[in-house]
Amino acid sequence: MKAKTILIIFIAMNVSTSAWSQTADCLKDFDFLVKKIRSDYPGYNEKVTNANRSQLALLEKEIRQKITAYPDSCGYYLSKYTDFFRDNHLRVGRIWKQNNQQSEIMDVSTYGKNLYINIDSLQQATQNATGIEGVWEGFWQKFIVTKDGQKYIAAVVNNQGWKSGQVLYEFIPLNDTVFEVINHSLIKDRETFKTKASLHLNGKIIEIHDNTRFVRKSDSDILDKATLYSYTPLYPNGRNTFPVAMYLSDSTFYLRVPSFGNSTGNEFVRKHWDEIASRPNLIIDIRYNGGGQDNYYQELAKIAYTKPYESKGVEWYASKGNIHVFEDAMKKGEIRNGEDGIKWTQTLVDAMKKNVGGFVTHPYNVSDNTMVQWDTVYAMPRNIGIIINEGNGSSAEQFLLAAKESDKVVLFGNCNTAGVLDYSNITSNSLPSNNYQLWCPMTRSKRLPESPIDNIGIAPDVIIPFPATEQLYGKLDNWVYFVKNYLEFVDK
Repeated sequence: MKAKTILIIFIAMNVSTSAWSQTADCLKDFDFLVKKIRSDYPGYNEKVTNANRSQLALLEKEIRQKITAYPDSCGYYLSKYTDFFRDNHLRVGRIWKQNNQQSEIMDVSTYGKNLYINIDSLQQATQNATGIEGVWEGFWQKFIVTKDGQKYIAAVVNNQGWKSGQVLYEFIPLNDTVFEVINHSLIKDRETFKTKASLHLNGKIIEIHDNTRFVRKSDSDILDKATLYSYTPLYPNGRNTFPVAMYLSDSTFYLRVPSFGNSTGNEFVRKHWDEIASRPNLIIDIRYNGGGQDNYYQELAKIAYTKPYESKGVEWYASKGNIHVFEDAMKKGEIRNGEDGIKWTQTLVDAMKKNVGGFVTHPYNVSDNTMVQWDTVYAMPRNIGIIINEGNGSSAEQFLLAAKESDKVVLFGNCNTAGVLDYSNITSNSLPSNNYQLWCPMTRSKRLPESPIDNIGIAPDVIIPFPATEQLYGKLDNWVYFVKNYLEFVDK
């Protein structure tokens, strides 16, 4: 009895010590976060005013109390603090680490037993069925489903890391076409988790909601693949917006550029230049384009250009912390573009050191504002429609500001863009625990305070009257055809 009591006390002490350590680590992270934002965030003095300073102090106090009470929710409370500043460029993210400890892989999944059945016989018996029993194939796995009492069991035929017969799913019917799904694992002590699945196309497709889909196997592999790849999920696993470049008619060309994080937009223009420049109308669809780098939209900006315009630049916040970020990057050899990049960085650091605590313009951009002037105004296209939505932010909004200076451009959509642009050039900073990192801007736009974008966004010129399409994939929707018809009627 005494030994059992000692063991219980020992376990309780271990749990208590672990919780205390977790709380201490999170409080250190939070103190670092508060200090870093107060010292190095270029929007701090504009966003923390006499009117809300006491509100921020109260929030800091409440978060410390919450962390002490709920240390497991550390990341949530760190983000609650950055949310106060209403700047999506200022955010906290988890640092995911590789687990070097080898997990034990079992020969039998967490279902508890394997299942073996004649696949050919099952396929022949069920290829015209409408229920869930049968042989199913997806993009990377194949399994059979057979009835087991009041539920159905899915066993692997082939799946990377699995062996034939191991049970992958349990399907519990909620009605004839919808199922609760228990997902099993081969990793020892890994807990199962639940999702849902549903049958579609009269039993030809099964969707694992918010994940993937499978086609019922028939005697025709080509027919099965065509069905699987053509099916548009009702429960997809993301925005699924893919690049597209095509002509819609003899007078309209269409480009969909879902990101400025790569060179797709510039490459599309170069590759399809003859087709674009021979038509009077161009549609640039940037729905869900959250930004990236300004250099990845330059070819699109050149097409839209009609006259010189003033572009407001940025100012760098010359805090000691931001200066250290650049000096540390140079020391570690992390500056891009070779000697030119190092020279650019050193020049900026020298300017920042002369005005610590203030804002500086990079000496390479000494004028308050920059006049943008391209060599050519292209005769075609004459009309450019840009399709926008609430998913546009950062460099995508910078592109829109440039495009709006053109006499050719009309913005189409049904709401304002995200409004994430005023504070930019973000860097990552690991918090003391190394479990989280803070993404913090280093610059503010010279448009401020007169013309803010953050939490306001950029409005469309023309409201599209049709409902938005959330899952675009590679297809064209009625938004595209609305803009096409609008531009073609304008050009008549």
